[in-house]
Amino acid sequence: MPGVKTIKPILLASAAIAFPMLAHAASDYPTPAVAEYVYGCMKANGENRDTLQRCSCSIDVIASVVTYERYEAAETYKQMGLVPGENGVLFRESAPAKAAIGELKRAQAEADIRCF
Repeated sequence: MPGVKTIKPILLASAAIAFPMLAHAASDYPTPAVAEYVYGCMKANGENRDTLQRCSCSIDVIASVVTYERYEAAETYKQMGLVPGENGVLFRESAPAKAAIGELKRAQAEADIRCF
């Protein structure tokens, strides 16, 4: 079966190329940020093993779509936008805030589709 031997190395090479890229994207996020996301996700969706798997999947998908710097900016805009009145309006209404939060929402929607 010479055909099988030639296909196998090609499949292994393809997997070796694809999986490190995915792992690299997720490893750009610091562990505390990943843990905080998974913790919050589990608090919102249920505290069981299935939810742990789904929430871990979710942050991995987000990490593959949004750089950590953009994720951090969007989370900052979201938190600062909770400040009432004029102090928080910059974080709710500015173009950079809307762009960063919109990008994160799209990544979260993609994560919901893939993981939940």
